[in-house]
Amino acid sequence: MPAFIIIVVIVLALLISCIRIVPQAHAYVVERLGAYMATWPVGLHFKVPIIDRVAKNVNLKEMVLDFPPQPVITKDNVTMQIDTVVYYQITDPRLYCYGVENPLMAIENLTATTLRNVIGELELDQTLTSRETINTQMRAALDVATDPWGIKINRVELKNIIPPAAIKEAMEKQMKAERERREAILKAEGEKKSTILIAEGKKESAILDAEAEKQAAILRAEAKKEATIREAEGQAEAILKVQQANADGLKMLKEAQADESVLTLKSLEAFGRAADGKSTKVIIPSDIAGVAGLATSIKEVLSDNKE
Repeated sequence: MPAFIIIVVIVLALLISCIRIVPQAHAYVVERLGAYMATWPVGLHFKVPIIDRVAKNVNLKEMVLDFPPQPVITKDNVTMQIDTVVYYQITDPRLYCYGVENPLMAIENLTATTLRNVIGELELDQTLTSRETINTQMRAALDVATDPWGIKINRVELKNIIPPAAIKEAMEKQMKAERERREAILKAEGEKKSTILIAEGKKESAILDAEAEKQAAILRAEAKKEATIREAEGQAEAILKVQQANADGLKMLKEAQADESVLTLKSLEAFGRAADGKSTKVIIPSDIAGVAGLATSIKEVLSDNKE
C-alpha cells in the first residue's frame, strides 16, 4: 500500500511537471527527442514527459543593448570613440534559438563593423551633424543582417560621440570665435538700430517743433489781425460818435435859430482848437478882420453884463 501511494505521488508530480503556462510577451521553444517540435504561445500547454522539453524561454519584449564606445576612423582620418544603443525585438523564437550561437554578441560585433563602415564614408563635421542619417543607415543594415536570426532592429541611436582631445579643443576655440563673431554682429546691429532710432526721433522732434512754430505764427497773425480789426472798429466808432456829436450840435443850433454871431463864435472856437500848437499849419480866413471886430463886440457885451 505505501508503495502504491508513492507511485501515485510520483505520477502526479510527473504530470504536474508536464504542465507549462506561458506568460504574456514570452514564447517557449519545445524540442522532442532533441529536435525542434513547436513554439508555444501565451497560455496553458502540456508536454510529454521525458520525451519533450522546453529548450528556451524567449522574451518577446523590445529590449535595449548599450554597447561600450567603439573606436572609428572618419574619412578625413580622425579617430573618435562612439557608443551606440540598439533597440531590438525577437520576432521568430525558432530562428532566434537556432539561427546564431550567441545573438547578443553577434549584434554587438555587427553593430561595431557597420558603424565603422558608415563613419568611414563621412568627414568629421558630417559625423557630428548627421546623427539622424547615421542612425537610419545603421538600422537598415542591421535589420537586414539580423533578419535570419529572427531579430528585428527597431532603432539605432548614437549615444555619444567623443572626438580626440586636440579636435575637441579646436572645436571649442572655433565655437568661442563663432560666439564672439555673433556677439559683435548683434552689438553692431543694436548700435545701428539705436542710431537710426535717435535720428528718427530728432527728425520727428524737428518736424513737431516746426509745426508748433507754424501754428504759433498763425495764431499770432490771427491775434494781430483781430486786434487791428478791433482797433479800426474802435476808431471808426469814435469817429462816428464825433460826427454824430457834431451833427447833434448843428442840429441843436439850427433848432435854436442861432444867428450869424453865434456861428461866427463857433468858428472862432474851431480856429482856436486848430491853433492849439499841435497843428503845423494854421489857415486864417479872409474875413479875419470882421471876425476880430465881432469878438471885440462880444467882449464889450460880456463886460457890461458883469457890471
